[in-house]
Amino acid sequence: MCGIVGYVGQQEAAPILLDGLRRLEYRGYDSAGIAVCGDGQLRVKKSRGRLQVLSDLTHDGADLPGHLGIGHTRWATHGEPNDINAHPHVSQSGRIAVVHNGIIENYAELKEQLLHKGYGFRSETDTEVVAQLLDYYYADCGDIFEAMIRMLHAVDGAYALGIICADYPDRLLCARKDAPLLLGFGEGENMIASDVTAIIRHTRDIAYL
Repeated sequence: MCGIVGYVGQQEAAPILLDGLRRLEYRGYDSAGIAVCGDGQLRVKKSRGRLQVLSDLTHDGADLPGHLGIGHTRWATHGEPNDINAHPHVSQSGRIAVVHNGIIENYAELKEQLLHKGYGFRSETDTEVVAQLLDYYYADCGDIFEAMIRMLHAVDGAYALGIICADYPDRLLCARKDAPLLLGFGEGENMIASDVTAIIRHTRDIAYL
C-alpha cells in the first residue's frame, strides 16, 4: 500500500516529508521520493529501496530547501521498482510534480493522446500520465486549478493525488476518488496524508476528504 504526505507552511518541507514517510513505513514499499518547491523551482529526489537511502541522498532533506513539498512511498504496480518509476513524477515542463495512490484505468489511452501531442515519457507508470496531462491543460489555460479540474474530468479510476506547481509556491493541491486522503491543519501550515499516522506529530486537527 503506497503512502502520501504533503506539506505547505513556514517550516522546511523536506524534513517533515521524510518524517511522515518514516511513519508510513509499516505499510510496506519498494521505493520512495520527495519533491520540494523552493526559489521558483522544483527539486526532486527519489530512489529504490529503503527510506534511509533517500534520507542519505538528501542529507536528511537539507539538500531540498523550500516550504512546499510532497512525498511518497511506493509499491510497484505499473513498471518495475526503480528510481525512474518511483514517485513523485514531474511534468515535461519541469513545473509540476505529482504523487499518486491508486490506478488510472484509462492511462494507456491518455498516454497515446499525449504522445501524439508531443509529450515524452520516462517511466512506465500510470502516474506520469497525470503529470503530463496536467501540464498539457496548464499550458493551454494558464491556471493550475482549472487545469486540475480538466485533468480530473479526463482520468478514470481510483486515486489519491498530491500535486505541487513551481508557479504556485504557497499552494498544495490534492484530490481523491475511492482512495483515502486527509487534510491536516496547523498554525500557518497545512498538510495532506494518506494515513493520519504520517502527520499526527504535527497536528490533530484533521478532516477526511
